[in-house]
Amino acid sequence: MTTAPDLSGSTISSELALQLSQAIIRGELPQGSKLSEPELARRYGVSRGPLREAIVRLEGMGLVTRQPNVGARVIRLTIADVAATFAIREALEGMAARLACSAATDTELADLQALLDQHEAELAASGDGHYADQEGNYDFHNRIIRASHNEQLISLLCDELYARIRMYRQQTADHRTDPRQALREHRMIVDALVNREADLAEMLMRRHISRSQRLLEVYLRESVR
Repeated sequence: MTTAPDLSGSTISSELALQLSQAIIRGELPQGSKLSEPELARRYGVSRGPLREAIVRLEGMGLVTRQPNVGARVIRLTIADVAATFAIREALEGMAARLACSAATDTELADLQALLDQHEAELAASGDGHYADQEGNYDFHNRIIRASHNEQLISLLCDELYARIRMYRQQTADHRTDPRQALREHRMIVDALVNREADLAEMLMRRHISRSQRLLEVYLRESVR
């Protein structure tokens, strides 16, 4: 007998939050745009209750802001916000790389190497175009974070920062330079992990994220001229 799907309000709001977060990350709900509850309820075919719960979830993910008597709006990317977010990201992902040196299994490390081989093949096939649509297990950074096997660290990065970082990457992807450089940096990080060199892995990860921050800040400065 087929089990009936769970249509509880919590499940509906969780699924709706995922759909809305994807729309924000891809830019379908533009930066700074107001989230109209009547319009979104019609678009997604849901009642206002689960929608409001979904918006609260989006606020917790750092993708929207809410103000009394104003409502919810999609965040705008600002240099100050990027600096604050990436300072946290650099420290935590550096720590994740360090921990992964001792905690990652040989299988996880082999999978990381295979993932980079796949990324390299896709870059060649696309004429060295970006690969910004990485998510979940396809995301290099996500894999290393989870290979740390530190549940609190995983929660901080994957549950609280991950969606906002994906928004940064997705919406500025066309303005990056030299995707081959990013791939080379990824390979250096994996080599350090494979050799279980914790100091080197942390340093390389922090330097890699710092470089991404600088490129993003350059784009944001140019975009407001």
